[in-house]
Amino acid sequence: MKIAVIKGDGIGPEIVTEAMKVLDAAAAKYGHTFHYTQLLMGGCSIDAYGEPLTDETIAACKENDAVLMGSIGGNTTTSPWYKLPSHLRPEAGLLKLRKSLGLFANLRPCVLYPELRAACTLREDISVKGFDMLIMRELTGGLYFGERRTEAVDGVMTAVDTLTYNENEIRRIAVKAFEVAMKRRKKVTSVDKANVLDSSRLWRKVVTEVAEDYPEVTLEHALVDSTAMQIVKEPSQFDVMVTENMFGDILSDEAAMVTGSLGMLPSASLNETKFGLYEPSGGSAPDIAGKNIANPIAAILSGAMLLRYSLDLNEEADAVERAVQQVLTEGFRTADIMSEGCHQVSCSEMGTLIAQRV
Repeated sequence: MKIAVIKGDGIGPEIVTEAMKVLDAAAAKYGHTFHYTQLLMGGCSIDAYGEPLTDETIAACKENDAVLMGSIGGNTTTSPWYKLPSHLRPEAGLLKLRKSLGLFANLRPCVLYPELRAACTLREDISVKGFDMLIMRELTGGLYFGERRTEAVDGVMTAVDTLTYNENEIRRIAVKAFEVAMKRRKKVTSVDKANVLDSSRLWRKVVTEVAEDYPEVTLEHALVDSTAMQIVKEPSQFDVMVTENMFGDILSDEAAMVTGSLGMLPSASLNETKFGLYEPSGGSAPDIAGKNIANPIAAILSGAMLLRYSLDLNEEADAVERAVQQVLTEGFRTADIMSEGCHQVSCSEMGTLIAQRV
């Protein structure tokens, strides 16, 4: 199996190296071979080629089964990359890559590990139940991509943003949600604002139609404002949550916050095939780059998502996730999640410990 690797900037090379270490441990245990193609994107690509993403890198990504990526970008105040025009800055490469690869479905799991319960921002009677939810956000449509304008109307400055979805865009993200739910606890919560918006009423109609093809999966519809409250009231009730672009943007940040540790969270962006881009949710943290103290767990869990969703290696993905759980249970922590009574380890040590337990 072929995996494109974009280590990126800042702590990216460090954490992706550990993710590859863990992937190789899974491959060795289960009899697979992963062939890696090392590519540049972001600031490192600007330094090498004068642009954040080359056409050659896009073509190389398409020749692989999936892309494993680190963090992109640097210090926005001091880095020379941010003196360039916006289309030549590091993050522009990521947006271009998502568009070029047709990555319309963003998957962001939010898991509260029992060992990290003290970091949860919720009351103890809520956090003690734990939670494991996955928010699936439509990534290429809706308000963020609709027609927009700002103009004077009768002498008053007026801004207009257009929220547009067609049934095909809704159907493909709904299908992804139900496919993912079949690999989890077989429940989908579709989030909308159908009491107000026409786009949400179409969303609800199409998702209901898709549900008929997945009789094993329980579907529930929820309004976005109610869902925002339920995430802080009883997050354990959610399995897979599917929603449109702006709602997903907001809810996924809320859900990430209640875990108390953004640095532990992986993500995936998928297209209409099994191809996906897998990356940690955190940033490039240039202030700690090269110090071997970054937390690689988000990158490692992104690798587990790659195994599960692009390669259909569910047993192998389970093994990686169990290994992460075991290392946390044994009390090993990187600096960002360190607590009293635990044993602090470096980035590379954490990767080795997890690989050994795979």
